[in-house]
Amino acid sequence: MTAVAEVLPVREGEERWTESELSVVRAGLQAEIDALQAQITVAASQIAEGDSADGAGDDQADAGAKTYEREHELALSYNARDLLAQNERAVQRMDAGTYGVCESCALPIGKARLQAFPRATLCVTCKQREERR
Repeated sequence: MTAVAEVLPVREGEERWTESELSVVRAGLQAEIDALQAQITVAASQIAEGDSADGAGDDQADAGAKTYEREHELALSYNARDLLAQNERAVQRMDAGTYGVCESCALPIGKARLQAFPRATLCVTCKQREERR
């Protein structure tokens, strides 16, 4: 990992990544990956359990409440899957040596930004531009 840490880009005025700094970020990403995988597993089982309920004798309000609850569970599951993909992609970018490169302008994202938000794929300027659209 030392070789990777030394070649990762940083913004002007920032110190290069150290192996320990990169290890901390990677460990945080891995911990979040593990937590999200567990959350997705639990959500999938809850959604499957909801599918087995027959709903016989439910009035419209009960059916509506069940539908709302299921849609909410699905939305949470999709969000967790999206976050999982972002975290896994960040780890892959570390392994490839492209971690810290803005996907829009190809300039360094900034070490401080990545330490605060390790899944970042855009520098602050490009992210602000994207959010204005």
